[in-house]
Amino acid sequence: MNRNLRTVSTKAFWLVQFVFVGSLLVSYSGVFASPTPVQPLLGKFQPPVVPIPRTKPLRLAPLYNEPTLVSDDELGKVLAQVRPRFEMKRLRPNFVEHALRAWGVDAEFADPKVMSGKQMKDFLVDHGKWLAAWGADTSPLLNDADLGVNIRWGVEEGGSVHHDHWLACLTEAGVSLDEPVFTPSNKLHTIADVVEQALRDFRLDERETEWSDMAFGLWIAPTKSWQSADGRTLSFDLLARRLIRGHKRLGVCNGTHRLYSLMLLYRLDDEYKLLDPVVKREIRDHLMGVRDNLIASQFEDGHWPTNWMDGKAAVEKPVDDALFRKVIATGHHIEWMGIAPQEFHVPRSQLEKSFRFIIDTTISRPTEEVLGHYTFYSHVVAALSNWRGTRAADFWRTYEAAHPEVNQVDVKPISGSERSAH
Repeated sequence: MNRNLRTVSTKAFWLVQFVFVGSLLVSYSGVFASPTPVQPLLGKFQPPVVPIPRTKPLRLAPLYNEPTLVSDDELGKVLAQVRPRFEMKRLRPNFVEHALRAWGVDAEFADPKVMSGKQMKDFLVDHGKWLAAWGADTSPLLNDADLGVNIRWGVEEGGSVHHDHWLACLTEAGVSLDEPVFTPSNKLHTIADVVEQALRDFRLDERETEWSDMAFGLWIAPTKSWQSADGRTLSFDLLARRLIRGHKRLGVCNGTHRLYSLMLLYRLDDEYKLLDPVVKREIRDHLMGVRDNLIASQFEDGHWPTNWMDGKAAVEKPVDDALFRKVIATGHHIEWMGIAPQEFHVPRSQLEKSFRFIIDTTISRPTEEVLGHYTFYSHVVAALSNWRGTRAADFWRTYEAAHPEVNQVDVKPISGSERSAH
């Protein structure tokens, strides 16, 4: 081979190697310089820790105190019906979650058969308490994760039913960020570890995002965006648009949970500016459309059907809803309107009819029936308390002291096998 040609080939070879190695070094350094890396060359990407600027979650300030819609006596009787009287054996976390968000971590009851807020909180955050109800043959509710705590959720027994429902309910109940969380390994975590793990694990294309949105807003505002473990930048704008996307019937409980989460983000934006103004207008337009559906779909007795989103057609061709399903739709709509500015409400006359339906139904049904559908009736507690500008636990202390006879009624605690899911 020609010597000059051999020399050129050798130089070309080393030049190619130099360029290749140099490009690798540039790429490698670029991974760590980039503010939104997807996957570094070495190891798994860990998103920055999102700052949580408070030790107690935010709570929306009540907007109303409407004794003409629900009187003291009516609120007291509703609360008496929906006290959390549960048997401990095979106690479903879902029931405790609903009860805790409605009553709060500081709820206390003179009746020893009723779970206090502390007992409910402990059942959810302490594996030992959960284990006493479910035994070692059931997969744990709480599990250690790489950097935090995962909550088992889904249809399997002993778990939380919905993703981040556990976290959202404890958050609305007022749990502290430094509250201990005990997993089966006996490793001590805190609620902060659960929040941080949830922020890392969140995926925008999940089937249910309602509870994640609520918990994140109440903990991390005024932070508007963060990164998940897959390197994607998430924001409350994206979360809000995810809730709006698709038909209004989509989502849990006939689409009503999405409405509550949207209004919560709408209200939080008033103070913390979490949303782009365009997105906030989109939320407003969506919820005003819901209001119009509700105006057209209410029945004469005051209830809304499960197909409320069909508007006038829902009344013209009524579906055969069981009573508890009417409670689901009506109670949830009263609840989200209870945290909403007045412009989002149906006319006053319709609002009054919906209150009459939900109050009369809750008070008149056998207590055992109410407990059997506890998850649905718990929303009535939360809704009516908000409309009276109070918390269920605060109102109950005064009411129970003035009406000791409420504890003389013997009601059998509801057992696990009798409970409905939600």
